[in-house]
Amino acid sequence: MAYNNGLPVTYSNYPLQAPYLPLTGVPTPQTSISPITWVQGENGAKSYLVAPNSTAVLFDSEAQVVYIKTADATGMPSIKTLDYTIRDAAQVPKSEIDEIKEQIAQLRRQYESLVRTDESAE
Repeated sequence: MAYNNGLPVTYSNYPLQAPYLPLTGVPTPQTSISPITWVQGENGAKSYLVAPNSTAVLFDSEAQVVYIKTADATGMPSIKTLDYTIRDAAQVPKSEIDEIKEQIAQLRRQYESLVRTDESAE
């Protein structure tokens, strides 16, 4: 038997076990991030299998369409088809920017004239 600082060292082939936790019967929700699921057209969305009581979001690889496929408790599927468009960032015309710059300049001049008036009054 080996000794460590005067105490016996024992060896075991058993891994450390976590303490016993009783089951409460309440399932813990599991969240997972699923990757984007691509299908080819409406036929691909129709043939995609969905588990009962679940929903799958399917992106069409051939068009700008999203399919939301849901199965009820009996496994009967239904599909909602959504068309989407990509928005471009709104462009502010240069004329509007120039107008805003001019308004700021006018406000700055008004402020400076008020400050000069207050300083001369003192």
